[in-house]
Amino acid sequence: MTIRVAFDQALKELRDDVLQMGSRVNTAIDDAVRALKESNLALAGQIIAEDEKINELRFEIEEHCVKLIARQQPMAGDLRTILTAMNIALELERMGDHAKGIAVIVQRMGGEAPVKPLIDIPRMANISCDMLRQSLDAFLSGDIEQAQAVAKRDDEVDQLYTEIFQELIEIIAADTTLITRAMFLLFAAHNLERIADRVTNICERVIFLSTGRLSEFHSENEPNI
Repeated sequence: MTIRVAFDQALKELRDDVLQMGSRVNTAIDDAVRALKESNLALAGQIIAEDEKINELRFEIEEHCVKLIARQQPMAGDLRTILTAMNIALELERMGDHAKGIAVIVQRMGGEAPVKPLIDIPRMANISCDMLRQSLDAFLSGDIEQAQAVAKRDDEVDQLYTEIFQELIEIIAADTTLITRAMFLLFAAHNLERIADRVTNICERVIFLSTGRLSEFHSENEPNI
C-alpha cells in the first residue's frame, strides 16, 4: 500500500468517525424530545449516560486528527479536511450537550407533564435533525450549495423558537403559577435553537473545506430573546 493510499484510507476512517458521532447526536436529540413529550425519566437518564460516549468520540476524533497532522504533514486540501473534521466533532459534542440539557430538564420536571401540548418543539427538533443529516452529507461531498441551503433553514428554527417564547409568555401572563413549568419548555426550546445554530457552524466549515475561506452565515430571524 502506497503512502497516499494509506493516507486516503485514514481520511475515510476519519469521515466515518464523524458520521458515527453525528448519528449518535441525532439519536440523542430525537430521544430527548421524546422523553420531554412523554415525561420519560428513564429515557432521560439514558440520554445523559450516552452523552459520555459522545464526548469520548469527540476526543478520539481530535486525537486521530492530531496524529494525521503530525505524521503526514498534509498539504492544504487534506489539512482543511482534517481541520474541518476536528471542528465538526466539536460542534457535534456541543449538540450532544444540548440534547443532554433537555434530558436534565425532563428530570427536573420529575415526571410532570409539559405545561402545554408539544407541537412546535418537536418541529424544531425534526428540522434541526434534518439539517444535521444534510450538513454531514455536504461535508462528505464538499457540496457548497447544499451547505448554504441547510444554513438557511436555521431561520425556520428561529421563527419557531420566537413563537414558542411568545406563547409561553401568554401562558405565564394568564396564570403565574405556571412560570416554572413554562420556563422548562422555554429552556428546552432554547437548546434546540442552539443545536440549529451549531449545524450552521458545520455548514460554514463545509464552505471552508471547499474554498479555503471562512465566512459566517447570518440568520434573518435570529431571536432577540
